Order: sequence, then C-alpha cells, then structure tokens
Amino acid sequence: MRKCIEFLKKETVLCIAFILAVVSAFLVPVDAQYIDYIDFRVLVLLFALMTVMSGLQALGIFEKLSYALLKYVKSTRSLTLLLVSLCFFLAMFITNDVALITFVPFTILILEKTNRPQNLIPIIVLETIAANLGSMLTPIGNPQNLYLYGLSGLSIGEFLLHMAPASILSFVMLLICCFLLKKENIALSGPTAALENKKPALTIYYFALFILCLLTVAYLIPYPVLLLVSIPVLLIWDRGTLKKVDYCLLLTFISFFVFIGNMQRIPSVAEMISSLVEGKELLAAFLASQVISNVPAAMLLSGFTDHYKDLLIGVNIGGLGTLIASLASLISFKYFANYVPTLPKEYGVTKGKYMIYFTVMNVLFAVVLLGFVFFF
Repeated sequence: MRKCIEFLKKETVLCIAFILAVVSAFLVPVDAQYIDYIDFRVLVLLFALMTVMSGLQALGIFEKLSYALLKYVKSTRSLTLLLVSLCFFLAMFITNDVALITFVPFTILILEKTNRPQNLIPIIVLETIAANLGSMLTPIGNPQNLYLYGLSGLSIGEFLLHMAPASILSFVMLLICCFLLKKENIALSGPTAALENKKPALTIYYFALFILCLLTVAYLIPYPVLLLVSIPVLLIWDRGTLKKVDYCLLLTFISFFVFIGNMQRIPSVAEMISSLVEGKELLAAFLASQVISNVPAAMLLSGFTDHYKDLLIGVNIGGLGTLIASLASLISFKYFANYVPTLPKEYGVTKGKYMIYFTVMNVLFAVVLLGFVFFF
C-alpha cells in the first residue's frame, strides 16, 4: 500500500492520464482506430533523447563542463551568471529536466563548499526559470515542443524564428536579475581526475546518437532507424542507461494520446472544447498549464485546435507560475527541500521562503512575457 501511495504521489500526472484513457475507452470502445491515435515518432524521439542525456550525464560530461568553466568565477554574481546561463542554453539541447537534474545538485555542492547557502534560493529559482524558458527555443528543448513541432508542420527555421523573440527577452530578463543580486567575492576550484572520462567510445556513441536525433527531428532520417540504432546497441553496451529512461513519461504520452483521440470522436465533447479554445489558444494554454502542467496542456488542447503556434508560446510561458506548471520546476524544489533540513537554522533558508521567491519571480516573468507576446 505504501508503495502504491508513493507511486501515486510521484507519478500523479501519469495516473490521471491513465484513468482518463480508461474512462474514455468505455465511451469509445477499443477498435482499430486506437493505433492511429499514437504518435510513434514522438515516442521514439523522446526515448532516444532520454537515453542520450542519461548516458552523457552518467559519464559526467555536463559536470565536467561546469567545473571547466568555474575557473572564470570570482564572485557570487559571476557564479549565478554562469549557472543560470548554462541552464538556459544547455536546456535548448539537453531538455529542461536534464539541465536541472544536472545543475541544481551541482549548485548545492558549490554553495556548500563556499559556505554560501544563503544564495541557494535565488540561484536555484533563477536556474529553474532559465531551464524552462531556454528550452522553449528548440523543438528538442522539452516534450511539449517536440510534440507540437511534429503536429505543426513547421520547419526548424520557422520554429526557431517563432520562438526567438520571447527567448531573447527571457534571457535579457535573467541577466538583469543576476546583476541585481548582491556581489560577494568567492574562490572556487574543481576536481579534474575524478571527472576523467574513462569510456571515450561510449561518449562518442552518445554524441552520434544525439546527431541522429537531430536528423530525425529535421525529418532527414525515418524514426524507425533511430530506434534500431539505439535499443540493440544499448542492450549490449550500456543496459544501465536503459533503466534510467523515464518510461512513465512515455506511458503518460500514450495515455493522453488515447484520451484525446477518443474525445475527438465524440462530436458534442469535441465541439464544446473547440469552442472554448478557438481564438484563445495562447491564454488557454497558459491557464491550463497552471493546473495540469504544460506537457498535458499541450497534448490536451492540440486535439481541438490547429493554431499550434499560439499553443507553443502559451504552454512554454505556461511553465512559469505555479510549482506544477512545469514538472521540471518540481525537480529543483525536491532537491532543495531534501537539502534544507541539513542546514543550520541561522542561515534562514526555508521551503516557505523558496516558495515565496519562486512565485514572485515566476509571476514577474510570466506577466512580462505574456504582455510582450500579446502586444508585440
């Protein structure tokens, strides 16, 4: 029973999606059309990207990069700029989840070494915002982008041009926030031998697989080729990485595919939802993200409108706001919440203060970005 409760808490979105799929199956009996609901290309790309990022992370590639850049850090302000910039730009390619899984624990370690735990809240919150907003620029930055990119029929160039203005403004805002933080001198040094890459062949394979992912995103190679290149090699060479893939996310996608497909086949329901969304896609996507998070919001609303450009902007800005608006934000909070009990109370670092700072900053960014996309 305890394991079931823990699973429900950890994978709430999956459980809800699965229940919705099952209930909808009673309204629309299972038939041959069910197989057409599922976008196998998106699932294969998600799987391949997750294996690549898990593999590179296990090899310490991102941590090694971070330590290599630390020699340029002389103050808490430059440290914040470095970490926030890494989250913003790397999230475009390694996804917002992986960026935060990599850099939030790294941030905690660095601030612990320099005895600066009082800087934890602003840096981690800004990293979280950076990862969520940096990831919106590219089709592979986050799951909702990958999904909507496939539906929209946009070229990579069109996608980048559409998302670039909001992305540039986001980075400018992040820079301003970093420079407004108090500047204190610090001295940092990182390990070298401990991060030595002992599996160069595996590293080359993962980078090659990442290139194949990009080629698949660009429709230059068919997705079955990507699947054939990834699974057999990993089964022989690196089974541990296969165990780290977020299969619950894949099952969540499948469940939503089934639910949305069934809802589209019920005329009264499809007409009602379409009337609520039509012409208000951006705002609907933002508001829905606050309640069910931006990935489910993108999948749900995409079934009832073809204004995918507005949905893209809406669900990406929708990652700002509540803690569940982007599930990546929960990753940061969990790392922070697990570390806080180890800190002496005199530092005044609490989960309550984190939530206040997180909410204020997210609302600030959301208001500015929504105003920008609505009026410019």
